[in-house]
Amino acid sequence: MDEETHHPGEQAVGHVACARCGTTAESGTPPPTWLCAMEDGRRLYFCDDCARLHIRAIESRLDSVWW
Repeated sequence: MDEETHHPGEQAVGHVACARCGTTAESGTPPPTWLCAMEDGRRLYFCDDCARLHIRAIESRLDSVWW
């Protein structure tokens, strides 16, 4: 296995924004209700509204560029 392991306890570094709409997290860390996804080796966060709007695509494991 050549994949890098990411542990759930790891925090995002710096300012966190929704990868879809650009909404920023108020505290600088993503709220527990935000969705986190790994795409092309990058960690992307999606706010509640974007996650709800695209839940079927997310469950189908489509990359966010296809939503």
